[in-house]
Amino acid sequence: MPYELYYWDGLPGRGEFVRLALEDAGAAYIDMAREAGGMPAMMALMGSRTELQPPFAPPFLKDGDLIIPHVANILLYLGPKLGLAPADEGQRFVAHGLQLTITDMVAEVHDTHHPLSTDLYYEDQKEAAKVRASAFIRNRIPKFLGYFERVLKRNPHGAGQIVGDRITTLDLSLFQLIEGLHYAFPRAMAPFAERYPALRALCQTVRERPNIARYLASERRMPFNETCVFRHYPELDEDPR
Repeated sequence: MPYELYYWDGLPGRGEFVRLALEDAGAAYIDMAREAGGMPAMMALMGSRTELQPPFAPPFLKDGDLIIPHVANILLYLGPKLGLAPADEGQRFVAHGLQLTITDMVAEVHDTHHPLSTDLYYEDQKEAAKVRASAFIRNRIPKFLGYFERVLKRNPHGAGQIVGDRITTLDLSLFQLIEGLHYAFPRAMAPFAERYPALRALCQTVRERPNIARYLASERRMPFNETCVFRHYPELDEDPR
């Protein structure tokens, strides 16, 4: 049976981290909100009165009767099944820790445009967003990307992947994270290739993987937009140099 992926229709968002793994592996899956049953099916699962542990929010993955929520948790489950996990079991938990660090950074990206409350529109918190985004660009982007660059360079198997000797879901997620940062903060990310050459090379490796290249060129790959996690507001972007 194909996997069932549930996420908001029209948004790449956090669901895209899961899509990349499924697409790279050539796995059979249904993007439920886009292809089958639409949003009502997803909302019905979250509001179910019969499901013992209904998911709190998307993305979540359904494999038969099993429902797995949260990006890092989904990828921890999928990685070994798709051949996208480190061969060593211990290294899988190292990769999971790094995936959770990506989760932390994605949350901070979101908070650059919604620093006060998710219940308010961006326009209601623009001044606070400018302060938050400036601090994120000057302090948090170099802290996170500098960390990933160091870990990548220290991999004894080479800089083609961040953990182990083969591409994993973690490498695909780093690619998506960096793509999102380039979209949201093009001026801030202008020095990226110069400052983080190992990450730049990893992104190119991922982009050239046959299934990923086909996916990126297809209509299935949704563009970033201003209702998503990664949003481009020119007034929040700045050159950190």
